[in-house]
Amino acid sequence: MKLSEVKRQLTQLDRIAFQLPNGDLVPSHFHVTEVGKITKHFIDCGGTVRNEEVANFQLWNANDYDHRLHPEKLLNIIELSEKILGIEDLEIEVEYQAETIGKFGLDFDGSNFLLTTKQTDCLAKDQCGIPTEKPKMKLSEIQTSTSCAPGSGCC
Repeated sequence: MKLSEVKRQLTQLDRIAFQLPNGDLVPSHFHVTEVGKITKHFIDCGGTVRNEEVANFQLWNANDYDHRLHPEKLLNIIELSEKILGIEDLEIEVEYQAETIGKFGLDFDGSNFLLTTKQTDCLAKDQCGIPTEKPKMKLSEIQTSTSCAPGSGCC
C-alpha cells in the first residue's frame, strides 16, 4: 500500500485500527512513534547494486490506555513528514514490536489497516544457480514409450 492510499483511507475513517496477520488487533492505545523514509543501498548476492526506499510507520504500545490516535492526527503527522523529510508516494513498511521488531507490509480491508507478512528472497537467482520452478505437467501429457531415450518425454 502506498502512502497516498493510506492518506485517502484516513480521510474516510472515524478510528484507526491495525490488524496483525493472525487476526488480532494492535491494542487501540498504540502510538505511531515514527513516520519516516528508509533507504536501503545494497549489493545482492549476484553483485548488482540496488536501492530501495519505503515509507515507514513504527507502532508502539505504551501503558497509556487513555491515548487514542485519531485519523486526522496521523494524517497531519504524515503530511509533516512528507514536507520536512521529502517523502514521496512510497510503499509503506510497518514496524511493530512482537518477540522482536517485526516488519510488515500494509493493506486495507475497508475498516482496518492490515499488517501483511513479508518474505525474504534471492534477487539474483540466475547468478546463484538457483533453479527456476519446474513446469507442472499432467500425467496424461507424458508420452508413453517402452524405452526411455533422451527427449522421449518419459523421464
